[in-house]
Amino acid sequence: MANLLMAALRRGGHEVDIVSRLRTYMASPHPEMLQSFQLRSHDEASRIADQWRRKGSSHIWFTYHPYYKAPDLIGAELAKRFAIPYVTCEASYARKRDFGEWRDAQALLKKGLSQAALNIYFTDRDREGLTQIVNPAHLAELKPFIDVQASHSAPAARSASPAELITVAMMREGDKFDSYQMLAASLRLLLDRPWRLTIVGDGPTAEKVKELFREFPNGRIKWMGMLSADDVLAELSKATLYLWPGFGEAYGMAYLEAQAAGLPVIAQNVAGVPAVVRNGETGILVPQGNVEAFAKAIRACIADPNEAWRLGDQARKFIRDERSLDQAAVRLNALLSRVSAMV
Repeated sequence: MANLLMAALRRGGHEVDIVSRLRTYMASPHPEMLQSFQLRSHDEASRIADQWRRKGSSHIWFTYHPYYKAPDLIGAELAKRFAIPYVTCEASYARKRDFGEWRDAQALLKKGLSQAALNIYFTDRDREGLTQIVNPAHLAELKPFIDVQASHSAPAARSASPAELITVAMMREGDKFDSYQMLAASLRLLLDRPWRLTIVGDGPTAEKVKELFREFPNGRIKWMGMLSADDVLAELSKATLYLWPGFGEAYGMAYLEAQAAGLPVIAQNVAGVPAVVRNGETGILVPQGNVEAFAKAIRACIADPNEAWRLGDQARKFIRDERSLDQAAVRLNALLSRVSAMV
C-alpha cells in the first residue's frame, strides 16, 4: 500500500521524496529500544533539517501507517519546525495500548496524531479508533485501492463445474492460520459438491497448513507455493470463486486483486473486510467464526454459477470504477490541496 500511495501521489503530479529510511518497529515492548529509536530519530531529524535549510523543505510531510509498535518519531517535529502540514495515512489507535508495557510508545504516537493537519483512514475501524483522540475535522477517508492492470479486464472463460476455488494468503501463526483452519473446516462440509481449490502462498506454517487439508481426496487441493504477482493474476483468471475467511484483516489487498479479476469473494464480516467487499453485491460476508455459514455461502455459489458470475462481474466493475489508482490520485489531490490551504 505504501508503494501504491506513492504511485497515486505521483500520478496526481506530486514529487515524492523518501526523506528517511529509519525504521522504528518494535515487535515487543522494549523501553531501551524505544529510547534508542528516539536518539536515532533525533539525529535523523537533525540531518534532514540541515538538508532542508540548504535546499528547501518539502511542502507536506506524509507518514504511512504509524501505530503503537512503530510511532513516527521524526515527521511531526520537523513539520512543526518548518511550518509545513503533517499528514498521516492508515494510522491506527487503540485506547487499550494507553496502559501497560506499550504506554510510552503509545504516548508518542498520540502526540503525533494529535498534531496532524490530517489523518487519512481506510476503514471504519481505524476511524473509530482515531476519533477517540483526534478532532473529526482532521480526519478524512480514502478507500483502499489497487493499480488495476490490463490483465484484470479480460478473465478467461470459466466452466461451471467443477467450481474452481482459489485462496491467496501467507502461511503464518495467528490470524492467517486461523483463517486456513476455518477454510478447511468449511470445505469438509462440501465434499459432496464438485470443486477444486488452488492455494497460493507460503510461510513458516506451510506444513501445518498442509496438514489441515491432508485428508481431502486426491485432486481436490492444488498447492502452488509462493508465486510472482503476474503468476498470481494468471491463477486468479482461471478461478470462479475467491475464498478467505479474513480473521484480523486490516482490509486485505488480495480481496481487491481477486475482485479486479472478476471473482466474487466469500469472507467473514470482520475487521476491515467490509471496507473492500460489498456483501451481496461483490461477494458474501458471513458472521465471524461461523463455519456452517461460510460453507453455505460456498455451496450457494457452486449451485448457482450464474449468480456467482453476476457477483464477479459486479466485483470487477466495483474495482474499476471506485477502487483504482486513478480514483485514489484524484482523492489524494483533493485532500492535500485542503491541507495546503491551511498553511
